[in-house]
Amino acid sequence: MKKKQSKANSSRRDFLKNGGLSLAGFYIVPRHVLGGVGYQSPSDTLNIAVIGAGGRGSSHVTAAAAERIIALVDVDDRQSSKSYEMHPKVKKFKDFRKMYDQVGEDLDAVMVATPDHTHAVIALPAIEMGKHVYVEKPLTHNVYEARRLTEAARKHGVVTQMGNQGASGEGVRQTMEWIQSGIIGEVFRVDAWTNRPVWPQGVKLPQEKQEVPKELDWDLWLGPAKHRAYHPTYLPFNWRGWWEFGTGAMGDMGCHILDPVFKSLNLTYPTRIEGSMSTVYEGFFQSVELTESCPPSSTIYMDFPKTLNSPAIELVWYDGGIMPRRPQELKDGEPFGNWDGGVLFEGTNGKLLVDCYGSNPRLLPTSIMEHVKVEPSLDRVPNDMGGHMQDFFKACKENNPKHPSSNFDYAGPFTEAILLGNLALRGFYAKTLIPGKNPDDRNAYEYPGRTSLQWDAEQMKITNVEIVNQFVKRDYRSGWEI
Repeated sequence: MKKKQSKANSSRRDFLKNGGLSLAGFYIVPRHVLGGVGYQSPSDTLNIAVIGAGGRGSSHVTAAAAERIIALVDVDDRQSSKSYEMHPKVKKFKDFRKMYDQVGEDLDAVMVATPDHTHAVIALPAIEMGKHVYVEKPLTHNVYEARRLTEAARKHGVVTQMGNQGASGEGVRQTMEWIQSGIIGEVFRVDAWTNRPVWPQGVKLPQEKQEVPKELDWDLWLGPAKHRAYHPTYLPFNWRGWWEFGTGAMGDMGCHILDPVFKSLNLTYPTRIEGSMSTVYEGFFQSVELTESCPPSSTIYMDFPKTLNSPAIELVWYDGGIMPRRPQELKDGEPFGNWDGGVLFEGTNGKLLVDCYGSNPRLLPTSIMEHVKVEPSLDRVPNDMGGHMQDFFKACKENNPKHPSSNFDYAGPFTEAILLGNLALRGFYAKTLIPGKNPDDRNAYEYPGRTSLQWDAEQMKITNVEIVNQFVKRDYRSGWEI
């Protein structure tokens, strides 16, 4: 799948990077200079493939319309039909691997908007071919994959961006400036919450067989996941609630809600993780073991060690309707976050409340806001850039891997930390049979995951509960290994 870059394409990339060529003292001026404001010449245009062209991917197709889309990929013709109708002359594929083989040499960038479990298997070969990549959040399905993509992107020097759009917004930068100015003192606790899941979770595995729709390639949709019978409960969206495909409420919204936290406090990896979840009962004292489905609600605790720049920090995550206690500083009627969730920073000198996506940061009580001013010190993504995706395109043209707000050097470790929270939940049902006990007895098992997990980031390993390490990396279906 890895191909050598053609000379023609290499020359076009050099022109993109340098903005023009010089010949014997004469300069070839880029066409956008001659064409006026808003003009984009062919030499300034990226060749892009959108993989997962339906659903969330339709926004990628729209964002990339000003560039040159040369391939659209989707395993489900029902989902991608609108994108295909918008671009009737663009090559269409169901298998991203065939797309790489046929048009890979002509690509500059790849945008990935597929379900979580296929992010890494799609993005990694693109990176290894030297293509820039934009991957929806969460970056990957498991910790191992996040580490692999981070290392590969660094090795190959490509431009990368994770799709947590708020990372390019004003609110995240403002939060960083306020926290780092010391306006609320040293932060020692953070509470973060979301209303997700807004899809079914805490449900049993479907047993009835269903016929695969003719428009869907079910085997390609499964990708690296172990084979199972098709059922409409998994797609087009409800895959998020199944561990085999999705990453639950925290995986879905953590990259949005916790971005201002990790950026403002320079967090990397927690050293201790602990979780609890709601219990689902199917009968009197008969609970469902959620080995396949994510829980309906959960609380996750993460301890981050003291650093030279900050004290030790406790981060608590809530989902499924569970929320932290409302701050006394909030007046009746003042919103506590927004519909999607929020973050509450607690420092030695005050509190800061931020809505989901890093928006609307405000000090508590909000009455003091008019008396506080912190001068902007961080670069902003211009509004006329069109935000997160357009900033990625700009970095690709400038060949600047460090520019994007959520490049993999940041987004990789950030995603790892978020997915560690899921280990604390999955460990609940990582059971071990007690020697000499009857395996049919529900009380014959030990559940060592129901404890605090100690994480060694360098070794990428839970050090005190070995059985939970099975979830650090998935078992890949034959032919899909990375």
